[in-house]
Amino acid sequence: MPVTLKDVAIRAGVSTSAVSRTFTDGASVSEKMRRKVEKAAADLGYSPNALASSLTTGRTKLIGLVSNNFHNPIFLEVFDLFTRKLQDKGLRPLLLNLSGEQDALLSVRRLQQYSVDGVIVASSTLPPEFSRAFRDAGVPVVNSFGRFSTTPDVHVVGVDNSECGRMAARALVERGYKSVAFMGGPESATSTQDRFRGFSQELAKHPEIARSYTFADDYSFDAGRAEMQRLIAEANQAEAYFCGDDVLSIGALSALADAGLKVPEDIGIIGFNDMEMARWENINLTTIGQPIEQIIHSSVELIVAMLEDPDRLPEIRLFPCKLVERGTLRPVKSP
Repeated sequence: MPVTLKDVAIRAGVSTSAVSRTFTDGASVSEKMRRKVEKAAADLGYSPNALASSLTTGRTKLIGLVSNNFHNPIFLEVFDLFTRKLQDKGLRPLLLNLSGEQDALLSVRRLQQYSVDGVIVASSTLPPEFSRAFRDAGVPVVNSFGRFSTTPDVHVVGVDNSECGRMAARALVERGYKSVAFMGGPESATSTQDRFRGFSQELAKHPEIARSYTFADDYSFDAGRAEMQRLIAEANQAEAYFCGDDVLSIGALSALADAGLKVPEDIGIIGFNDMEMARWENINLTTIGQPIEQIIHSSVELIVAMLEDPDRLPEIRLFPCKLVERGTLRPVKSP
């Protein structure tokens, strides 16, 4: 039989309400009483029932972790970090998969069924109205990997995707490429739009460089491979590509290898994210590194703060990206 709160009370020689207060955050209990109850609980192997505790406190400690595009391996890293950091704060993540979801209000209703205390929308491709829908429903929300705005509606933690696009363009210019292209993910994704905007702005300073653009159907290996295969079949490939995501880059690399084209000798590739797979020796992808761990740490910090102060004014937290040099671009051109 499982050990009950009453068993602990008998063992400690106190009332059941004293045991309940001991395991209720913020409840008044003397240090002497706490030690006595905790020792009895440890002797019996008792663990408080989280669901029962939520009925007393009105807090479930559940945090909805909302995302989409589960085909992208980067989210294995993202979810690993998020779940561990939330658990370290005594919170419990509840994952909601919104791949293909169009109805923001439906996602709100789904999480409200579980009485979540807050929500982290971990996506750069879900429209901003998803985060706003949670805010409008009175649920504390943070949009991780969200879009920069000078007047944010909700808390946003991420990077300046436009600046990342400019960084990628500068890397290609410095290497002397005369024909470059942008291969983005879905054209509707704000991250795609912003990376393309920055990339185009920087290249506008170099009218001597031919430039083009294309969009894959998704941020996925298959979409990147299919788009590069199409370009090769049309004999329409550039000298170098900024792929708006590492997984797109790896799909493009696969298509180039099948066509007998060498990287970086024939075509250069630069990605975005610096996911674990990009570091593998057989891939060795030059990429724009996104500080994923910092973004997740800051997102969890914000959601914890909002649990204490739900009326906290929305803020933007941006972290700098960096160029990660590996083997898929030719060396910088000598002056």
